[in-house]
This record gives sequence, C-alpha cells and structure tokens, in this order.
Amino acid sequence: AASRLTKARATAAKRMQEAVAAELTVLRLEGARFEVELRARPEIGTSGAESAEMMFSANRGEPIAPLARVASGGELSRLMLAIKTVGADADRLPTLVFDEVDAGIGGEAAVQVGLRLKALGARHQVLVVTHLAQIAAFADHHLLVEKVPGEDGRNLVSVRELVSDEDRAKELARMMSGGVTPK
Repeated sequence: AASRLTKARATAAKRMQEAVAAELTVLRLEGARFEVELRARPEIGTSGAESAEMMFSANRGEPIAPLARVASGGELSRLMLAIKTVGADADRLPTLVFDEVDAGIGGEAAVQVGLRLKALGARHQVLVVTHLAQIAAFADHHLLVEKVPGEDGRNLVSVRELVSDEDRAKELARMMSGGVTPK
C-alpha cells in the first residue's frame, strides 16, 4: 500500500510542479521554481513512506529551499494563489480568503492576479482584501472597510457595501489615485 501511495504522490507532485510553474510565469514570477520534494520517512506509517515539502526559488540562479524560509510576502501571495488555482477543482473548501494577495505587486501582475481570483470565484466563494484597483475591479461584490473616528476618540472599523456602479467606480478611482477627480 505504501508503494502505491508513493507512486501516486510522485505522479501528483510532478503534475502539480508543472501546473504551478505555468501559473507562476503568468503571475510575473518568471524564473521562479517550485518543486514538491518527497522525503523518505525513517519508518513506514499510516501516512505512508514519505513526507512532502514544498520547495521554492524566486529567481534564476538562487538555490531552491523550503518554501517557509525563502519566499517574500508578495512572492508567497502569488505562489499560494497559483497553488489554489491549480488545485481549485480538488479543493473542497467552499470559501477561499486572500488577505492582501497584492503585496509587492502592481501593473500586469496585479491584472493577472485579478483574473485568477475571478476564475476561482466561479467555483468558490472568494474573499479578497486588496489595496489595488486592478484586482478589485474584477470583483462581483464590493465591501469598503474604513477606519472612522469614534465618539471616544478611538478609531472604529466601518464596513459599507458598495451597491451602485457609481459607488464602485468612485472607490476604484480613489484606490488608483488617492482621490476622486472629475477625470
């Protein structure tokens, strides 16, 4: 049974590596490498003969190392989005939450992140905290989270639904330029 599990894991790891690599290129992490390393356990147990560890290198020429030790915030956000995109059909979680998946990105990378989040939203409920209009523009539903002064001088968090197209457009414009102008 352990031998069959090892073969299945090796096959799945190879498929995952190839699919995630393709996503990383589109998410503007050209030259990044992702691998799933299967390491033999000292003894075969109920979870098989090996353990799996995700390995990552963000740039050409850098050695691949355990993901937990080498990825920056922006790299980790995009890598996790790539992994979730690749595994979306197998993922049984009804809701996916991405908190500031825009860390350290902009431009075309942000557009690609938005497209992937939109695609995930066709199969899952996707909640995204973002500061980039390029990502927010792909959303079907918008909530504006703001800090407002409370009566006692402390800030309170206010959550307001943006229902109209006009309200959404104004907020996207504010996100892009810091304010809303006639243009």
